[in-house]
Amino acid sequence: MLALRLARGSHPLVLLRRLLVAAASAGVGFLLLCTLSHAAAHPEHADAAVPRLLWCLVPLAAAVQFAVAVTRTDPSTRPRSGLSAVGLGPVRLAVLGAVSTAVSCTLGSALALLFFLHLRGDLSGLPFDGAAAGLLDAGAPLPLAAALVLLALVPVSAAGLSAYALRAERTPAPVSPKVPDPDVLTEPEPPDPAAPPAGLPWGVALASAGLAIEAYMARGGGRGVLPLPGRTEATPAGVLAGWTLAAIGLAVAGPGLAHLCGRLLQAVRPGAVRLLAGRVLMDEARRIGRPLGVVCAVLATAVAGYALYGTGTRPPGPLAALGGVLVLGCTTATLLTSALEARQDRARTARALLRLGAPASALRAATALRATALLLVFAPLTWLVAELAALPLSA
Repeated sequence: MLALRLARGSHPLVLLRRLLVAAASAGVGFLLLCTLSHAAAHPEHADAAVPRLLWCLVPLAAAVQFAVAVTRTDPSTRPRSGLSAVGLGPVRLAVLGAVSTAVSCTLGSALALLFFLHLRGDLSGLPFDGAAAGLLDAGAPLPLAAALVLLALVPVSAAGLSAYALRAERTPAPVSPKVPDPDVLTEPEPPDPAAPPAGLPWGVALASAGLAIEAYMARGGGRGVLPLPGRTEATPAGVLAGWTLAAIGLAVAGPGLAHLCGRLLQAVRPGAVRLLAGRVLMDEARRIGRPLGVVCAVLATAVAGYALYGTGTRPPGPLAALGGVLVLGCTTATLLTSALEARQDRARTARALLRLGAPASALRAATALRATALLLVFAPLTWLVAELAALPLSA
């Protein structure tokens, strides 16, 4: 009830983000229901149901990531003075955020079920009822229990991960005080500067390994166990595994690359604007680097897939197109939401700089400089990974 009251009094932009979460959940639920109906209508092709279900995990993960990012930026889950006195500490706020996320995702899953039944023709009396009866296999009965289990995947996963993210982020870590030795004179340790994220070497190693595996397996010509959605021709399973490793490596290397961009901005006698832009980018590398790396991985995979299969005689079907739109849209929305969260966290610093006399144009120039630096580093890297991923199969 408290979550619903907070939702009613939220800012319109907050409500818009929650509606986008519901839309993403509806899209994933619709894909899962389509996979279930196809498996129920074609029991003789039971082996093909598992690959179709596995491909649905990609948009599911993207939707859950977006839901967690929206929950972290929700003003109702931020700790305030006086809330602990009424019992809303970090644990209760995490539970509140998880309930709000579950409500949004459940609404989307319910809409997906109604829309699916409507297009199948199971709900009559509405416009366009049964318009996609052939595509959705309306002739076979839909297992209700299995449909409810699949529709519960997004709300349960998003609520659990949102609660974990809020709990881990806003609970202070325990500090073990060290007992000083009275016989030894010690000085206080200086503050640790912003250390670079540790994922850059691992990301480069994963991307290199994925590209190497793909180049090796592309020569075999074996038939794949995970055919691409909407395609009839087989794809070697090692190629898909190589693509996956390369995409994961690009996502893991994102924070390290963002931190490196911040260091490059401060190189060679920086001025005030470059120094401010580089320092802020280093501090926000872990927050915006991971979703930026995920977006680059999705774009690299899409470019490589289009280079190989986009000019074929049989284009991808509507369900494959819906899955691609969901993945690209959710990852891009996650990046924008993380950037909004970073802007909210540095709002106090920006106000302090303005009170000290810093011109507003300098802050805007620093923001533009950070965006330009990220674009100059991540755009060529995305193109390079896409070209290397498509090269073994196009040769």
